[in-house]
This record gives sequence, C-alpha cells and structure tokens, in this order.
Amino acid sequence: MRRPQRSLGAVVALAAGALALAGCGSGSKDAASVTTEGSQTSTIQPSGDASTDKLAQVLGRGTLILFTDPAYPPQSFAVAGAKRPTGTKCAANQMTAGQVSGYDAETGKLVAAKLGVEPCFVTPSWTEVTAGNWGDRWDLAYGSGAVTLDRMDALYMTQPYYSTPTNFFVPKASTAKQPADLSGKTVGACTGCTMEDYLRGTLDLPGPKIVSVVKSPKIVTYDTEVPGLAATAAGKLDAFLCSEPVGSAAIKKGAALKLVAAPAYYSNKTGYVDKASGLSAAAFVARVDEIIAGLHSDGELKALSIKYFGKDYATKAGAFDLSSIDQTVK
Repeated sequence: MRRPQRSLGAVVALAAGALALAGCGSGSKDAASVTTEGSQTSTIQPSGDASTDKLAQVLGRGTLILFTDPAYPPQSFAVAGAKRPTGTKCAANQMTAGQVSGYDAETGKLVAAKLGVEPCFVTPSWTEVTAGNWGDRWDLAYGSGAVTLDRMDALYMTQPYYSTPTNFFVPKASTAKQPADLSGKTVGACTGCTMEDYLRGTLDLPGPKIVSVVKSPKIVTYDTEVPGLAATAAGKLDAFLCSEPVGSAAIKKGAALKLVAAPAYYSNKTGYVDKASGLSAAAFVARVDEIIAGLHSDGELKALSIKYFGKDYATKAGAFDLSSIDQTVK
C-alpha cells in the first residue's frame, strides 16, 4: 500500500471516534527489547503489566485491534450484509471479524487466533497509519504496506506476509513493451506510496538501491489506485504503476489494460506497529514475527494468497531476513 484511504461514507464512520483503550500508560525504562540480528528468533515474554507492555495489554483486553481498508479488494473489503455477533468484545466503532475479509484482513484474523484474542478492525486513513503516533487506538496494521527504510522512523516492521512485483499497467492499445518505453510519458501512481517514490527516484527499500529506468516521467498522483487505473484504461495516462495483484484485479473486472511484464521492483508487505506507543512493543513484535513465520511454514499464508489472488505471493516473503533491516524493538 500504496495510498491515503478513500472516503467510505457510513463505513468510515465506524472509525470516526478515537478509541481510548484501557490500560495505556508510559513505557517503562526497564522494558525488554529485541534486536533483529543474525538469523536467530528471540522470544520475549510480556511483563504482565498492561499499562506498560503492548502484548500484555492485547492479551488482557482480549482483542487485537487491526487497521483495515473496507474498499480495497481483494486485500480487504467489507462483507455485505454481515451482522455483528452478540457478545463481541469489539467496540461499537470497530468492525468485527465477520464484517471484513480479504487477504490482509484474514492475515490479521489468523494472528489474532494464534494470540487467543478476538480480531477487531478500525479504518483510519493510510496516512495516519504510516505517520505513526497511533495513540494506542489500534495495535497492528496489515494494509499491504511495504518494508521501507524511511517508514522505520515511525514504525516497527514485522515479518513480511507476502511479496509482490510492482508493474506498469498501460492501455490495451499501448505499444510499450518494457518500463523504459515509458520515459517522458505521463505515468500515474498513488500519492505517498512506494510507487510515487520510485517515479521520483527516492524509493528506499532494503537491499541494493533501486534506480528507475523510466526517465523524466510526467507524474500524476491519485488518492487511490482505482481512479488512476480507470484513467489509464480511458487513455488519459500512458501508464499507471501499482502492485501486480491490484492492476490484475482491475483487468479481471474488465478494465481495458495490459500489464508490462517486466516488474519495476519487488516489495515485501509487512505488518506495522507504532514506535510511539507508550507501551513496550518488544514482546508483541516478537510474538507476531513468530506467528507469521509459523503461518508461512504451515502453508496457511500461501493458501490465503492463492484464494484471494489466484497466485502464491506469500512464499517469497517467508524467506525475507528481517534482521537485514537492523531493527531494534523496544
């Protein structure tokens, strides 16, 4: 992901109020920390104090509060006609498990199940997610956000849950056969996402520096991919850059587009955790990493990917070495 969240009328109203979570407090100076060095996985136990420890807070509350976008299929979408179950622990301004689905949402549900808590979903804007300073209003964000070095200033990265190529999509009549053919052309991307950074030459992913082969593009940005892809299909843009499954989903729905086969770059999609929480996140992040690793090893994420995308985007992410980003979680 990709972009600021779209306006969703009544659905977004579910998140209109900021939720004041019980048990939030200042971080302890003696809180445990984990550094992702080497290939060893460290397990850190929560302190048991929900006022200082994120994992203890989640377990004590009995809910895992997750970001979602209810209009971003097949990654996440609201389930039409779904009703809230009686006895749910989710607050009135939160969506329950049955009210949202998609690859991102189902990944969050699996993590909640392994923690033994109920998943609840809120819908802040994507820019709120990537900016950090969540105020403990939600705990974890699966929104197809990439592991990027610049976002590490505000967020902790967890073990990636899927990995996708990023491709250019062009009108069916286009003669472009490779990304370099789009140099000097009008190219669209979502605002504030890795795709815009790539076009501007500022993308900073782990690994070798990525250099755009599209020289001097005329960049047009959109709040979401949907209107950008539609504009491209209508011939108003020469190309649109987005994650392969997003553009492919538009084609399946009938958009007059075709994919430029050579990817611009690959990115690993991660779960984000707020660094500015007043609680220690070390045990929480370590446990989430263990859960995602287990979901990769037992094939559950691969099966989810095939279900929602028709393709295995998960396996490659399972091999990502999180220690390569040299992250210290406190």
